[in-house]
Amino acid sequence: MWASSVIVISKAAVDKGRGGMLRCRLAASRDAKQSFAALGITCFLLAVLGAAPAGLQAQAPVADRLQGRFLKQRVRVGEPLDYELRFEHAPELEVIFPDSLAPFAPFEYAGKTFFPTQTRNGRSLDRAIYHLRTFRLDSVQRLALPVTVLQGFDTLRLAPAAVAVRLRRTTPPVPFGATAPPALRQNLALRPVEPLFNYPYWLAGTTLLITLLAGSATLFRKRLRRRYQTYKLRKNHVYFLAQFARHAERFELSRSAANVERAVALWKNYLAGLENSALNSYTTSEIVAYFENDSDVRRALRTTDKVIYGNLLSEEATEVDRAFQRLRGFAERRYIAVRE
Repeated sequence: MWASSVIVISKAAVDKGRGGMLRCRLAASRDAKQSFAALGITCFLLAVLGAAPAGLQAQAPVADRLQGRFLKQRVRVGEPLDYELRFEHAPELEVIFPDSLAPFAPFEYAGKTFFPTQTRNGRSLDRAIYHLRTFRLDSVQRLALPVTVLQGFDTLRLAPAAVAVRLRRTTPPVPFGATAPPALRQNLALRPVEPLFNYPYWLAGTTLLITLLAGSATLFRKRLRRRYQTYKLRKNHVYFLAQFARHAERFELSRSAANVERAVALWKNYLAGLENSALNSYTTSEIVAYFENDSDVRRALRTTDKVIYGNLLSEEATEVDRAFQRLRGFAERRYIAVRE
């Protein structure tokens, strides 16, 4: 059995210049060899307890220069609220302010405004304003946003003193013991609402209309094309009759071969379009052959050729008029045949 030992430990004053080392004095008997382990643990604990206040005293001035505050003292539910965070520090420090992922509870993050670092008289000032909202019903709500300071390979996280904001209630509190809900206040006044353009319905309607038109065009394509061709034929025929009658009238007034030539050229061009052929470039014999030696065509063109190419104005006006009537009548018969 080991003899009892007496350990005398005296804690000297902490020497800050030498790293907070403790000087311990040990007085023990020669038989207390196993007490060195307990002595070492005790000295280590005393050294840690002596060094901790010095570290806290070194960080305290830094934390004192970190301030957070609300820009107003009372806020309603859902109302915008600004929280200002300021940190005054040495210019060589690297400071990281919180971003949108920081713990903003019980508030909700809505945005932020950062200001450039200002350095004056050897001190730097970083400042940011966070735009928040709250939907909690607590009467008093607190917040303390921490910042991160990079010191070499170490990271120091500092938090300012928590600041509080009071909730401004818009309804009176429910009396204690009340069982019925509070009476609601009616507001039946209509608020003007700006009409909005209903894009989905208009797009759906336009798509449906285009689909119907495309389907109708596919189903009735032949009928529509035939009606359109009939409309064009009727329009061209009416125009031909009007112009042909004008040339015939001018010939009666002037007895000029030029008017006869214009009337025949108009007749050829009209039949070329009606027959979808090159009749306007054919000679008289070719035209007569094309229409299978039709008597009206043969006799009318023979009369007009005498006036145009033979300059035989001695022909009676009645012969030329009959030639115009034969040409017009043949054109009407061909129009009816093509239209049907």
